[in-house]
Amino acid sequence: MTSPGSAMDSLSAALKCNIIPNQEYLLQGSVLDQYVEVLLHRLRGLCDNVDSGPESFHDHELCFTLRATNSSGAPMVLPLRVRRALDVSDAPFQLRYVGQQELGDKNRPTVVRSSIDMACSSTIVDFLTELGCRLDFEYIARGPGEGVEPISQSYLVELSVLAPSGQDAIGEDMRVFAEQLRPLVQLEKIDYKRLGSMM
Repeated sequence: MTSPGSAMDSLSAALKCNIIPNQEYLLQGSVLDQYVEVLLHRLRGLCDNVDSGPESFHDHELCFTLRATNSSGAPMVLPLRVRRALDVSDAPFQLRYVGQQELGDKNRPTVVRSSIDMACSSTIVDFLTELGCRLDFEYIARGPGEGVEPISQSYLVELSVLAPSGQDAIGEDMRVFAEQLRPLVQLEKIDYKRLGSMM
């Protein structure tokens, strides 16, 4: 068994060597119900796993926030997500931190935000509650969308890549891929701060 110091040293070394995926590159859009099969057909043509078909999933996600104040008294909010597979009983729970969208180059083709994922046990929900985290909302995600109660006449489409810091060429690759899906779905950067101020 390794000591906590050596584990932290290993983590620090991995971060310095840029081998831990800690950035999410993200584009989002939607497709109308009547064009889902056309989109799936186009994706089969663009992707290299044509024989296996779309991967199904049935997950439960809980979204928590930990509210605190920093040393200057300003409020801080730490968003944390816990996801578990409902269709794979022995899969570990996943704890995920997703940071704010990075400010910077407005010409960047994707949203870029900090993201750290880790596997954990089923006691993570109790741990977060004891820590003072508040459950904001939860939802069930299921794909490719069979057997769910529709809440709109469209499907959410996300293109997301996790990578180590500094891999900005991925954003351009994602933009090129997203162009192949037009006009069925227009994947774009979503500015959540602007969206929140509109409500």
